[in-house]
Amino acid sequence: MAFTRSAEQYLLHWKNKPGRKPLILRGARQVGKTTLVNQFARTYKQAILLNLEKSSDRGYFEDYDDVKDIVELLFALNNISIKDAAKILLFIDEIQESARAIKLLRYFYEEIPELNVIAAGSLLEFALHRIQGFPVGRVEFLYLHPLNFREYLMAISHEAALGYLDNIPLKPIGRSVLQTLFNQYAIIGGMPEIVKQYKKSGSITDLPVIYESVWGTFQHDVEKYAANETERKVIKHIIATAHFYLDQRIKFQHFGNSNYRSREVGEAMRKLDDAKVIRLIYPTTNTATPVKPDIKKSPRLQFLDTGIVNYSLGAQPEMIGVSDLSNAYRGAIIPHLITQELISLNHLNDKKPNFWVREKKQASSEVDLVFSYLDKVIPIEIKSGKTGRLKSLHKFVEQSGHPYAIRIYGGEFKIERSATPNGVDYFLMNLPYFLGTKLPEYIEYFVSNYKL
Repeated sequence: MAFTRSAEQYLLHWKNKPGRKPLILRGARQVGKTTLVNQFARTYKQAILLNLEKSSDRGYFEDYDDVKDIVELLFALNNISIKDAAKILLFIDEIQESARAIKLLRYFYEEIPELNVIAAGSLLEFALHRIQGFPVGRVEFLYLHPLNFREYLMAISHEAALGYLDNIPLKPIGRSVLQTLFNQYAIIGGMPEIVKQYKKSGSITDLPVIYESVWGTFQHDVEKYAANETERKVIKHIIATAHFYLDQRIKFQHFGNSNYRSREVGEAMRKLDDAKVIRLIYPTTNTATPVKPDIKKSPRLQFLDTGIVNYSLGAQPEMIGVSDLSNAYRGAIIPHLITQELISLNHLNDKKPNFWVREKKQASSEVDLVFSYLDKVIPIEIKSGKTGRLKSLHKFVEQSGHPYAIRIYGGEFKIERSATPNGVDYFLMNLPYFLGTKLPEYIEYFVSNYKL
């Protein structure tokens, strides 16, 4: 069972553009990289698929120095004419297993530019850090994430819901079906293997064994890259405890009630961030572009997938049948999922979202997320409650110099004119949780159609 992924449009663009370079597909393990490329391979006359975890496939890069020799041999073995190179896809999977193969990617671009070359691998970041002479400027990158809500709807083939989701602004009649399906997605998450099993059985009772397998694989993989035994233990501790801290900003020192020092936890956290298993989401103090993260301030934790978090917390049973998930795990699950949705929209870079802080001794403020649009930085609160309770958002509006703010919540879509306690007029766009994937389109609609 294959899923349609939004990254496919980027692959098609890459395939058809002049001067394309070898493409490296990056992302955490089990987010569907190999499946995506295998599906994409059907758009070619023929594909040569290599997996460098196999010594026989790795041998092509260990035994030959010239990419022309490698390609000639591969074409001969597959009975392909070299004249057809422009119609052929060479897919090098698990490329992190061969530093030599990574280095040779530049020569595919320089010497056989007509050949379509895609590479993929898990924990590639660790391999790239170790390689001297990485082909900077000779390769392109594409990032893949767990399925977001729109991809989930495509995976379960719910055409009616997709129609409502893609219609901007939202038709009120579509709210009920989208909310029901979003709650399902919020509970199980977006890992392809989980979604596949859930689509097949319609029950979460069959999923624990898959969650355990996925999370155990992440832990085992990252531990392999620990610099020493202490770092391995710190990584293991973080993975075992981090999900309990979703509702707060964290300190590295003694993280998770441990005796580990700030430096030890920080180094381990950054490795997990490189592996895209646990991300460090840093605050910004900017209310105007460019938005710069302040890595000296305490970050929030973001896991690869909310479904894994729900499973780890044991929260899934209590979430089933709940119409509004605002309060799930002390109100932390929905903000986590919305942040995951925004990350999933970044296919061309590894940029993470930021939240906003204004830290003063007696007047601290914090806004859940900020989003850069043209020359504006737009504040986003993720919560339930009346607009009068949006104190931090009001502080941001008063400093931002533009009249746009967003609340993502469990209610209906509406845009209303409001004012801060100090009398600054602004527009507040209220978005249901299930529209997180469509946030860029709604912001464009919002700013284009509402003026003071």
